[in-house]
Amino acid sequence: MDALSTIVNASATSLYVSLLSIAFNPTAWNIVARNEYRNKTITRMFGGNARYGCYFLAIMIFSFGVLRDHLYQRALSDQPRVSMLAAPYDTLVPIVLFAIGQLFVVTSTLALGITGTFLGDYFGILMDHRVQGFPFNVLRDPMYVGSTMCFVATALWYERPAGLLVTLYVYIVYLIALRFEGPFTDMIYSKRTSAKKAL
Repeated sequence: MDALSTIVNASATSLYVSLLSIAFNPTAWNIVARNEYRNKTITRMFGGNARYGCYFLAIMIFSFGVLRDHLYQRALSDQPRVSMLAAPYDTLVPIVLFAIGQLFVVTSTLALGITGTFLGDYFGILMDHRVQGFPFNVLRDPMYVGSTMCFVATALWYERPAGLLVTLYVYIVYLIALRFEGPFTDMIYSKRTSAKKAL
């Protein structure tokens, strides 16, 4: 336990606030999106315009993502600083990891578009076909992988080993979210395929 206390300040409230925000985002958006699929709550808020509803949700998801990242950085600032990599790798590795992570996140968004990225399929805004170009030809879930890489990079950049433990938590949260998101999205598209075949 003494060894853990040298790398984790368990008394820092900011750590728990960060962990809560990390779990909140995918949990909340999955609940909101499933409600939208079944009840069209957000679409009704925008007078029946599903696209406007999806844009509204996109703004919310993006904003809470920025808040989550800010809370993570604040949490890291309250954690012990411990050198993890020798120079010049202490700067090179986090820069490369962050750049690749952002590449995956940004190119995913470009490939999917706003509605494809921000749960448009739950609003009934379906893509014509599955995106198979980069980065989806390299990874099944490049956005989650890229985000996780950025968490690792930030922990290494600020030399906070606690950040690596938080990143492991992020990875587990994302895996759980994917167990819900993946099958539900597949169900939406398989329903459309069945409906087309019935015509």
